Amino acid sequence: MPRLLVSVGSPAGLHTRPAALFARTAARQPVRVTVRKPGRNPVDAGSLLAVLTLAACYGDILELATDSDHAHAQAALDELAGLLGGDFDSGDGR
Repeated sequence: MPRLLVSVGSPAGLHTRPAALFARTAARQPVRVTVRKPGRNPVDAGSLLAVLTLAACYGDILELATDSDHAHAQAALDELAGLLGGDFDSGDGR
């Protein structure tokens, strides 16, 4: 089961706009992905409301996971980690 730890890179944290982009991207993946803060239950990464319940702030470590052995599972986690680790508010068009 692929897992990946990533630090939230946006100084404003995972607020509504970046959470929506993250959830849309997760929902498009060929595998189901979950996200969680360590010590908490995982939530569906493709659900905006579930992602917002994480209340993820800058620097928080989140765990992305999938229980799929699909060939694209690691690529899905890598794409989502790239979003979480970036600065959504940097004006780079995300």
